[in-house]
Amino acid sequence: MPEISVDVHINRSVTEVYDFLSDARNLELWFSGVHSVAESAEPAGPGVAHVYRFPGRHRDQLLQCVAYVPGEHLVFRGDRMWNLLGAQTPMYSFTLSPRPRGTLLRLTVQSRLAGALTLLAPVVAMAWRRDLPRDVRRLGERLGAPHCHVISAPRRVRLPISAFTPAATPTTVPPALAPPTPPRPQLRPEPRSEARPGLRPEPRSELRSELRSEAHLEPHPGPHPGPRPASVPAAKERTPRPAA
Repeated sequence: MPEISVDVHINRSVTEVYDFLSDARNLELWFSGVHSVAESAEPAGPGVAHVYRFPGRHRDQLLQCVAYVPGEHLVFRGDRMWNLLGAQTPMYSFTLSPRPRGTLLRLTVQSRLAGALTLLAPVVAMAWRRDLPRDVRRLGERLGAPHCHVISAPRRVRLPISAFTPAATPTTVPPALAPPTPPRPQLRPEPRSEARPGLRPEPRSELRSELRSEAHLEPHPGPHPGPRPASVPAAKERTPRPAA
């Protein structure tokens, strides 16, 4: 939905500017969004509809006042207009603020697009940005203030995000511009057991072969037998003494 706003300072009081804008029949005198408005005896106010024609169309539409705050705010909304590409619903908003030497007017135009017309939102926004500054100058001339000052050109443009924002794609950085990748620190594997100082570690294969050879040569360790005791002489046989 394109939305464009423009601010203008007019050397007229808030009451004069509001009374002129509240009558929808005056829109065809200065506003490029309205080609013509049919005569109506109804005063401006909430819910009041006027028959008008949008520029470039030959069919009558309804222009309805949908918001109404005396001396401050005024909103007109047009009927939905269909064509082969989709639909468009215009909305015109006027916000007034008193100033020491006149009135600050903010004019906002919104266009609700549907169907394939959403693809033409940039074109619609560009057309409103071109026409709004000229419209507010013509408004000043109708109010008798030809030297009105346009404070801000229409720079505020809102477009439908789903229709015009491309999908987020991963951006690739050229290798020449990519920052260098720091090298990963290489960690040396620590030995499982630290060698004792002064001892040279031997390979396991040699150590096993030596242990096997010692096992064949040396007997199995056991309790050390002490020195064999000297042989005890046999006891002398006693010969019986003869009886006296």
